[in-house]
Amino acid sequence: MKPISGDVLFKSLKDEKTIIMACNVRITKGVARGILRAAKDTDSALIFEIARSESDTKGGYTGMTPAEYAKRISNAADEVDYDIWALHADHIGVKKGTPEDIEQTKELIKAQIDAGFTSFAIDASHLFNFNGETVEDELSDNIKATVELAKFIEENTKEPFGLEVEVGEIGRENDSGRILTTPEEAVTFIKVLKDKGIDPNVIAIANGSAHGNTYDKEGNLIEQVSIDIPQTIAVGKALRDAGFDVNIAQHGITGTPLSIIKDKFPRDYIRKGNVATHWMNLVWDIFKKEEPELYKEIWDWTIENHSKPGKSENEIFGKESKRAIIHFLEKIDAVSPETEKIIEEKAYNEALKFFDAFNAKNTAEIVRKML
Repeated sequence: MKPISGDVLFKSLKDEKTIIMACNVRITKGVARGILRAAKDTDSALIFEIARSESDTKGGYTGMTPAEYAKRISNAADEVDYDIWALHADHIGVKKGTPEDIEQTKELIKAQIDAGFTSFAIDASHLFNFNGETVEDELSDNIKATVELAKFIEENTKEPFGLEVEVGEIGRENDSGRILTTPEEAVTFIKVLKDKGIDPNVIAIANGSAHGNTYDKEGNLIEQVSIDIPQTIAVGKALRDAGFDVNIAQHGITGTPLSIIKDKFPRDYIRKGNVATHWMNLVWDIFKKEEPELYKEIWDWTIENHSKPGKSENEIFGKESKRAIIHFLEKIDAVSPETEKIIEEKAYNEALKFFDAFNAKNTAEIVRKML
């Protein structure tokens, strides 16, 4: 089962009060099937994604190239027989903006296109000119890289593709706390991109979220309640008032209470919701009980290679165990059918909860009509 165009997916649902769940399943074993089954049973449109750091031309820290990840997701979709899903290259990060950096990024994008990805997130948010005299000056390097890479995608794919862009580095902090994207930054960014012929579907912003698990000062896992809802609404409204048909991609949802997602997320403006580390946590929790020897190997490797002064072992494992995946991929893939079934059922039930909170039920039929 091949992924559908991200552009069709986003445009079909751009005016619906729904959030499309974008699942980053850096561990695919059982998880992808469970999520796809839940999507089929609720007829929910769906995105699968993977970030540059996790899956590059050499495999990233998961050990999966874009082609390998695409194959695994497509195989799971075939097994479940589900059709309305897109394949999204998340966080195609550009951190230096040098010619070498851009060329290496193009190599990755070409590999993603060849692998069948149908949507792309260009993340040049790290490129910020602190000496700029205007907002446009501050964003100029980000804009330049985003335009060049978006045009490269256009030149190398025959099909319409989904496009996500990013302004405001997610999770970045200063002495006052996490830095938030302003409405002016978002509007200026989209205006200049459109003036240069780039028409994104969604924009990722810094609105208080952070990627991965969240811990308190004592190293205890806690809920993520830092997403600034009023700021998110302000950015979304500013884009709409400026006449831009661009919605928000909400990053860093892992740990956010479902009640906040369901009752407070502004579904008028948020159209894509990223859920990533949650699925990895699910697998580790099951391994702890069902595959204790493998879990201990992964735990020990993580602590040995990523210990940090002043950080609890729980926090180190929660934040750094993702880097163990490449080293244990064969063993993860070889867990017993019983363990895989437990993972699948847990992923199925968790996905049902997210589809409900995102108001995603029956959105796939809306996409089919546009197709």
